[in-house]
Parts: sequence; structure tokens; C-alpha cells
Amino acid sequence: MAAPACQAEKGGGKALDLFDYMREKNMKSESPLASRLRPRTLDEVVGQSHIIGKDKLLYRAIQADKLGSLIFYGPPGTGKTTLAKVIANTTSSDFKQINATVAGKKDMEEVVKAAKDNLGMYGRRTILFVDEIHRFNKGQQDYLLPFVEDGTLILIGATTENPYFEVNGALLSRSRVFELKPLDKEDVKELIRRALTDVERGMGAYQAVMDEEAMDFLADTANGDARAALNAVELGILTTERGEDGRIRIDLETAQECIQKRAVYYDKNGDNHYDTISAFIKSMRGSDPDAAVYYLARMLYAGEDIKFIARRIMICASEDVGNADPQALTVAVSASLAVERVGMPEAAIILSQAVTYVATAPKSNAACMAVSAAQETVERTRTMPVPVHLRDKHYKGAEKLGHGLGYQYAHDYPKHYVKQQYLPDGLAGTVFYHPTDLGYERRIREHMDWLKSGEEDQKR
Repeated sequence: MAAPACQAEKGGGKALDLFDYMREKNMKSESPLASRLRPRTLDEVVGQSHIIGKDKLLYRAIQADKLGSLIFYGPPGTGKTTLAKVIANTTSSDFKQINATVAGKKDMEEVVKAAKDNLGMYGRRTILFVDEIHRFNKGQQDYLLPFVEDGTLILIGATTENPYFEVNGALLSRSRVFELKPLDKEDVKELIRRALTDVERGMGAYQAVMDEEAMDFLADTANGDARAALNAVELGILTTERGEDGRIRIDLETAQECIQKRAVYYDKNGDNHYDTISAFIKSMRGSDPDAAVYYLARMLYAGEDIKFIARRIMICASEDVGNADPQALTVAVSASLAVERVGMPEAAIILSQAVTYVATAPKSNAACMAVSAAQETVERTRTMPVPVHLRDKHYKGAEKLGHGLGYQYAHDYPKHYVKQQYLPDGLAGTVFYHPTDLGYERRIREHMDWLKSGEEDQKR
């Protein structure tokens, strides 16, 4: 005999048998604290007031059930999936959810078929929530486009990556992007308090208390990631013995054990990676060794490739220090070789030496600007012949053609310098390199001026 139908999927009309119902019920009770404590309504959501404050567009659209396609973008633990679940609880539309890391075309085809049936037979819209939407390749995203465009589906995508790079431009043009920000410390503390006191979905039945300094530590160390803080709370309560008063007390030491490493949001292929390395380079260029070392430490903490960091230091040493201190490039190259041979954790010391040297060195981008100007000239002018007197006269027939004739050997002249034309005829007199008066480059400029001062002696 078939098991009785106990519950229907929201808006789907498909009955769950008794075993499905019990499995779903057990999953809800045994799921992690962060999952159980997800807000069910907008009023339960903590943080993100810049997009879901009561006077904001998204809040009004959710309350009125008048949503268009959306993209939620932000770091882990900031509430992207939470907002999608809130929408699922408030909308009259059929709500479907898939995860792009595991979903295939067949899953999307089933959703589209059900969406067409709902729209055609019942006039009911379908909201499709795609978690990790940046994991979909171009073909998968293209498949959804016509159904979003004709209204068969309302798309809600969640991503930790910049959607302007990772999401199909056509889908983006039909969606509104909302950026979620890391929760501030007080927001995280509010969630911890809720977890400690909520008997139904939180850990309230355990009669646990948390010292204020422990709560401050967890809220600060979570770095705006609510999930990280709640996981630590759950672990602490489940692994701490009750005291003589029958209560579980979470002190600072316990909190430190439960979240041993600060949750640093740093995706090596994402925005945070590029933002951090940009700040790192700009700090060295701006002669701020303290900021440069801070960003170095942040990258090392997050596990950034030390060879990548070393390459950026070498580039900065040449691009931004240049001949103001030619030794900077030598230091940077030596550091690059050293870190490959030594490895972490000692490589941090070597990188710090190179970073502080480059950051405090006098700065000049004259060499960088020289080659940029020369490259621009090469691109916009025709290829001009090398002056005859500079051409190689050693290959067969070259001397008969006059190649090398009239070349003046610099070492035969005072100061080992003689004025002669080196640029092609059409560019004679063009200046690409303008040494500054900073650091060693000042000596270069003075030396060039000194050489050229001897041109009058050559005329006499």
C-alpha cells in the first residue's frame, strides 16, 4: 500500500510521501545552526539595510511580490541565500532552487518545463534561484536567457564573484544587481544572541551563556561572515561541558578554540584578490611601507602564491622606482629567487625586506614612460630605416653598400662620448627619456648634461 501524502511542495502540487516528509523534517532539525537560523521574513534579516531597509526598492518589491530578475553579489556569509529563502517564503510564485556547482542541463530543462506548465495552466510565475551562478558556463547561462526574456522564469542568481565579469551580459541587462556587504560587528553579535536564546531553531534549549569578551572576539574574528560566527557558537556549545550550575559557559578561551583562524575573504580568482594586490602595489608606489607590509601580510595569511607576490614587487621596482634607485630591482629579483628556495614561513621575511625597500626608495617612472612613449611612436609611424653609419658592416656585401661608414667610436673621444645621430632620420632630436632629479636619477641627468656640455669642445 502506498504511503499517505503528508505535505506538498510549495506551489508545485507534487505530494511528498511519508519517508520524504520525515527525511525533510530530520534535515531541518539536524542541519547546521547557520542554516536553521536563517530568517523567514524580511523583518528577521539582520544587516544589509542599504538594500532591504523599509524605504528601499528591494524591500518594497519583495513585500509586494513584484520581483524582476535579480543578482545578489557579495562575500560568503552575507545573506545571499538567506534573501532568496525569504523571497521563497513570501512570494505566491512557484519557487525553484538549483546549485550551479552540481546542476546540469537536464535540471534546467525540468525547471523550464514546470515553469511553462505553471504559467500556461495556472497563470503562476516561477522564480528560479541559482546559487553560485558564476559556476554556470556561457552555454548554460545562454540556455536560460530566452525564458528570462519572455517571462517564463524570474531569475535570482547568487554569486561571490563580480557579476559584470562572470554573468552573461544579456542576463545582466535583464536583471538588477544588488551588492551585499560584510555584516558589521554589531550585526554578528545580534545573530549570536539570537542563536543563544532561540529555543525552536537556535541553541536556546542548551541553556548556554557566552561571556561578552568571547562574543566580541567571535563577532570581530568572523570578519562579517555570519556563518563562520554561528558555526563557532554551535561547536562551542556542543563540545563544552556543563558547569555546576547546569549551564554551558562559553568563555574567551573556548571561543578562540572554536574559530582558530580569522575568516579572511580572499578568492584568488575574484575581486578581492585584485583589490588587495592593487592596494599593495599602490602602497609601495606611494612610499607607505606600513600599508604595503599590511597588504603583504593579508595576502600571505590568505595563502596567496609567494611567487606571484614576488613578481609584483619586481614590476613595481622597475615601473615605479626605476633609475631613481636601480638597486631596487636587484633587491626584488634576489627576493624572488630566495623565496622559491626558502619557502614559507621564512619567505615572509624576505618579501618584507623587498617590500619595505621598494616602498621607501625614491620614485621615478621616467624609464617606464620612456618605453611607453617609444612604443607609441613605433605604433603610429612607419618603420624608418636605421641610419647607414649604425648598420652592421660585417656581413657579406655590407661594407660595399656603405654600411657602418662614418660611424664614430665613442671611446675614441674625450669623456667617451661623441655627438652623432642614433635615431632614424625622421625622429632625430626626439627625446623619450626624461630623468628626474630624484635619487640616483638626478646623477644620471647631471651626467648626461655633463656629457653634452663637451659637445662644444668637440666643435672646437
